[in-house]
Amino acid sequence: MTVNENNLKSKKKILVVDDSALMRRVMCDIINSDERFQVVEQAFDGEAAYALLKQNQYDAVVLDVNMPKINGIQLLRILQKDRIRARIMVASTDTREGASVTMEALDLGAIDFIEKPAKIVYLKGDEFKEKFLDILQAVATSRQTNLSAASALPTQKEEQHTQKLVSLVRKSTPVTAGQKIVALACSTGGPKALQSVIPRLPAELAAPVLIVQHMPKGFTQSLAERLDSLSPIKVKEAAEGDVIENGTVYIAMGGKHMNVASKGGKSVITYTDEPPREGVKPCANYMYESLMNSNYAQIVCVVLTGMGADGTKGIVNLETAKKIHVIAQDEATSTVYGMPKAIAATGLVNQVVPLDGVAQEIIMNVGVR
Repeated sequence: MTVNENNLKSKKKILVVDDSALMRRVMCDIINSDERFQVVEQAFDGEAAYALLKQNQYDAVVLDVNMPKINGIQLLRILQKDRIRARIMVASTDTREGASVTMEALDLGAIDFIEKPAKIVYLKGDEFKEKFLDILQAVATSRQTNLSAASALPTQKEEQHTQKLVSLVRKSTPVTAGQKIVALACSTGGPKALQSVIPRLPAELAAPVLIVQHMPKGFTQSLAERLDSLSPIKVKEAAEGDVIENGTVYIAMGGKHMNVASKGGKSVITYTDEPPREGVKPCANYMYESLMNSNYAQIVCVVLTGMGADGTKGIVNLETAKKIHVIAQDEATSTVYGMPKAIAATGLVNQVVPLDGVAQEIIMNVGVR
């Protein structure tokens, strides 16, 4: 076998699905420019893609949402119904409707998404290309597929378990108001992972929860609304000046860095507009570092699935100023074992737990009202 044949064999095989010939060409050019990947098939609608996915296996699928015959959402539903396994990256628009549809695609098993720029000139820029290839690499090498953990939402039995846990913790653990806060970081696979954590938290949680999920502006509001509709605890996209209260989950707004500041003796949300850090905006490092000067005596730091190492430097710095308790998601249940692996390597992690055990550990560590 020649060197070229070996290279072709080692490249990740990619299926591109989009009804726009121009979009397919741009994406194919980006993918084929990287020695890690090769576009082996293209499809112009969901029907053609379904026929290919029934017959062939690919390392990753880049899937458009708005297509004739069978759109992206319909295709994801059919693949689940027919138990056809695939690692899928969705190409999404940045409209309000597009953000909502993206949440649905992630619910249906898409691993991550790329936001399509409105103007074609941005599609050909280095910034889009670099982000596209990073996400594609994470998707193509993910441990998870569209069929992994089909239902992340808690069952009635699990909800009963949570209420028993709440009763047990209330009886056994004295709670001092305002002393603890939960600060959570996640990236690739995070939206689905959060559905395994946040709906399992009770409204009576004796701490606020801050979340940095790597997402563009507009998508975080849809994520917050989705989680709020599923959860007993209140969930909102954090707004500038929000007074941080127990029993509320605050999701960082996409495109800005979320911090905690003290104002009039209260802790409030503030945003800053520095450049991306760790290649992301929002960046969890800023959130953790802002808690160094906060009113909280202990910070429960939670690191879930995601590529890269965001959160690690922030937690390392936070530990020099505050008492922390660090919970990391385990490798087996992580879509991408990057961020949890990075924090585990520091030796600061107190607990490594599977995804469905994260909420229980949060409750046990912060207590209930």
